[in-house]
Amino acid sequence: MNGPPELYLFLSAFIFLGGLCIGSFLNVCIWRIPRDESIVWPGSHCPACRHALAPWDNIPLASWLMLNGKCRYCAAPISPRYFLVELLTGALFTWIWLIHGWSVLTPLYFVFTSALIVGTFIDFDHLILPDRITIGGMMAGPLLSVLFPVVQGQQARLTALWQSCLGLALGYGLLWLVATLGRAILKREAMGFGDVKLLGAIGACMGWQAVLFTVLISSLSGTLLGLLFVAIGKKEMQSRIPYGPHLALAAGLWMLYGPAWVAAYVRWATGGLL
Repeated sequence: MNGPPELYLFLSAFIFLGGLCIGSFLNVCIWRIPRDESIVWPGSHCPACRHALAPWDNIPLASWLMLNGKCRYCAAPISPRYFLVELLTGALFTWIWLIHGWSVLTPLYFVFTSALIVGTFIDFDHLILPDRITIGGMMAGPLLSVLFPVVQGQQARLTALWQSCLGLALGYGLLWLVATLGRAILKREAMGFGDVKLLGAIGACMGWQAVLFTVLISSLSGTLLGLLFVAIGKKEMQSRIPYGPHLALAAGLWMLYGPAWVAAYVRWATGGLL
């Protein structure tokens, strides 16, 4: 990046703080969306005693620490996940900014990352991926690709739209095939169709290369986690970890480094000819 380092330090701090605030809102989404509650009304309140929260009870990170992880009004415990989601969102937003800088990709990746965080933690809690995240992503991807072709690595809008539709079809089709064959062979659900739709959304928003990268990395992370559980004697835990978070992790890595890693691999595989 060009410019005074002080400016980028200030902007990085500003983006981090903004990410913390967005993370606070994402916590609301994670709690309310699977319960079919409005994410706008009523305002923030304790889910245990329903008491409305004061503004000073909603300061990202700080309020959880000052309240020692408990509600000010009824002393009910507040999950550390609230702190984690805020910190994770702020950190990822800052990371994206440091990688992509002033690019149009930066705000778009903020939106994609927010959706992946919400989907991940809902999947952890409820073993579902909401349609407003998955189908919403499949619908938004082609539109955003036409408006901002750079999200598909293109300049022409029609080419970007084609890449988005190809990514959607490939992402959805790959996991649909896995889920269908798995159900036929194992006589049980081998994969939830929320995962199928999520990979379709990833392909729609980021293209077919992102789909292949996501499948590879998510399979690797799932395998490594399974081996870890076996090594520590917790093999039964494998079935309790949904696949959606692995897809989200891989998609996040694609946004940060995926194209650069693919280009480096192609150069290595072709001896620098491409």
